[in-house]
Amino acid sequence: MNLKTNLVAGKFESEIDDKKTKLFVLVNKNGIEITFSNFGQRLISLIVPDKDQNFDDIVLGFSNLSEYKVNNGSYYGAIIGRYGNRIAKGKLVIEGKQYVLQTNNGESHLHGGDKGFHNVVWDVEKITSNEIEFSRTSIDREEGFPGDLKVRVIYTLTNDNELRIKYHATTSKTTVVNLTHHSFFNLAGEGSGSINNHMLTINADHYTPVNKKSIPTGEIASVKGTPFDFTKEKLIGQDIDNEHQQLLYANGYDHNFVLNDYSKNKKGIVFAAKVVEPISGRILEVYTDEPGIQFYGGNFIDNKIVGKNGLSHSFRGAFCLETQHFPNSPNQHNFHSTILKKGEKYTSTCIYKFSNINHN
Repeated sequence: MNLKTNLVAGKFESEIDDKKTKLFVLVNKNGIEITFSNFGQRLISLIVPDKDQNFDDIVLGFSNLSEYKVNNGSYYGAIIGRYGNRIAKGKLVIEGKQYVLQTNNGESHLHGGDKGFHNVVWDVEKITSNEIEFSRTSIDREEGFPGDLKVRVIYTLTNDNELRIKYHATTSKTTVVNLTHHSFFNLAGEGSGSINNHMLTINADHYTPVNKKSIPTGEIASVKGTPFDFTKEKLIGQDIDNEHQQLLYANGYDHNFVLNDYSKNKKGIVFAAKVVEPISGRILEVYTDEPGIQFYGGNFIDNKIVGKNGLSHSFRGAFCLETQHFPNSPNQHNFHSTILKKGEKYTSTCIYKFSNINHN
């Protein structure tokens, strides 16, 4: 196997909570190569071709495990759980009982807490040349959540250049679940500057506005006539300096979009978003069976952080597209429920499809 990554495997080998960490590599017949760590299911590198068949790494990350542990709050490339995004004041009520979660984002609970799914070592149940399966049981009251939650996540790299992520979970008692993936993408290549020149389409006529603490107000608002209208392709940075209150609250884009579901296929999958980087010609499409997608424009990336290729991770130097149920759903009765009961099965699908302008 002629691997393209320049990562040194030994720099990702360690022992955390009595479990060993290492790297795992998936490849397909077209030369796409994806490297994972079992620490947080982190996607460490994702090497894809441009329009001239030049390969580059299009996700931000680090060259050793230690950096991920120090910078775990950045969530680079990780699985997010038990609950992706924010829960107001770290509190929720399930079947009449209040549960208090860890608050790690001001007075809110964010992305599963400090010891969330991104910050633990996962078991590898299966590994082939193009597929890996991770598993773990999150014990009752971990980070405050009820129930023993058994989780399996399968990543498959197809020869159609799709990274298909399939989440599965069951619980021993009623709980909430909202899993997602948190890669930071720059289709020009890691450390290639701002992503504001990328072209973005989001299949959403509505979004969920937030308050100044980034908690949804409960409103389902139209994107029409606002900087949040990506129903037709436009530059990510086209409206970034607009003094719209929502952009001011989040220092840019960091919002949940309500996906239009009228075009779902028979498996419940819908087109969610498309990003085009015009110079390299690289294209990323996102498909999902989730009702929402969080678009984050890299508003808080610290340019003092140095990535895998020795270049700084610049302000707005990456974007995230996280398929999900809506933030703070347990406390917003008009949002889709994230409740999972004993005997039920949680499933979720996210597909990232890679192409370029010469090979759509």
